[in-house]
Amino acid sequence: MKSIRITKQFSFETGHALYGYDGKCRNIHGHSFKLYVTVIGNPIADSSHVKYGMVIDFSDLKKIVKEEIVDVFDHATVFNKNTPHVELAKELSDRGHNVLLVNYQPTSEMMVIDFAEKIKQRLPKQTQLFSLRLQETASSYAEWYAGDN
Repeated sequence: MKSIRITKQFSFETGHALYGYDGKCRNIHGHSFKLYVTVIGNPIADSSHVKYGMVIDFSDLKKIVKEEIVDVFDHATVFNKNTPHVELAKELSDRGHNVLLVNYQPTSEMMVIDFAEKIKQRLPKQTQLFSLRLQETASSYAEWYAGDN
């Protein structure tokens, strides 16, 4: 059987601020992110299997990405927990805002690395993560490829 890649797209709204950055993105702002998740594998060849012909059921992939990424990051504000933004994060959290403190600068590049690690851990053994594309704006995105890592 041949290896096949399948891709599913997800959308979520997330705010962030880049501490120490020398441009406008040092200020809290948000993006309408699009995440494209591509996995690779062989379609199930057993005709008696309920998922016969699939690399992975799109609904199973959706469940993984929704639980690990979308439900966590959607309508959250993300800060690097090792910056002075922690004080601001605490203030926002105390006021009922959804705040995430992460171990990295919350750029698209670092977020896509984080997302890859989370998704890889949840995929079935016969399916591998091939690539991720995290689109921050209509003209800007970061990509992660398994072959590069």
